[in-house]
Amino acid sequence: MIRKIVNIDKSKCNGCKLCVKACHEGAIELIDGKAVLISDEYCDGLGDCLPECPTGAITIIERESKDYDEEAVAKKIEERKQLSEEKTLACGCPGTAAKMIERKSLKAAIKVSSIRSNKEENMSELRQWPVQLKLINTQAPYLKNANLLIAADCTAYAYGKFHSEFIKDRITVIGCPKLDDIKYYEEKLAEILKNNDINSITVVRMEVPCCSGIVNAVKNAMLKAQIIVPYKEVTISTDGNII
Repeated sequence: MIRKIVNIDKSKCNGCKLCVKACHEGAIELIDGKAVLISDEYCDGLGDCLPECPTGAITIIERESKDYDEEAVAKKIEERKQLSEEKTLACGCPGTAAKMIERKSLKAAIKVSSIRSNKEENMSELRQWPVQLKLINTQAPYLKNANLLIAADCTAYAYGKFHSEFIKDRITVIGCPKLDDIKYYEEKLAEILKNNDINSITVVRMEVPCCSGIVNAVKNAMLKAQIIVPYKEVTISTDGNII
């Protein structure tokens, strides 16, 4: 079909990348130092990139092209977001590398090494790393079919049997609803729900009012993702008891 679409004059392009940042659909990329329209389907022809170009290299023309494809754009934006997230997590820091922790083998090792019998009871039950919500990759393998524990980070310090009663047999996600962005929590938890067949969610919070934020984030994430899973909520008092 004939429609309006972006045209880029490479001879005028100085590679400033301002048009790439201005294009919300991700239709323009910098290749070999020049701006390039990578697919007609990604360009809506509205020209948000035009006023950003300092050299006048971009114009809107009418020509034969494929229709603008909103679904393809949405998929590309999601892929770009995921790639950006993975790059941020990688960042050269070994502390952000995702991994599973095999507990059975560790317990067997304890028995073989003849460490005192109560040592096994005091072992960590953590099954994966990392645990901080901001660091978790929403497509990490350990999230598939997981029973998810979403806990305010103070709860593990307040409640003495936190590992044996809450972390055991669950994938653990922690955060602070008072210090962090709750809207970010909602978005990321919604992505986790969309990308993984989560079996259940257990939320553990403190009794303090600000901790209600983590409860709201989880419930809003389920509504945003339109995925409701079996849900349990536990409140810990500041003196370390279950209310």
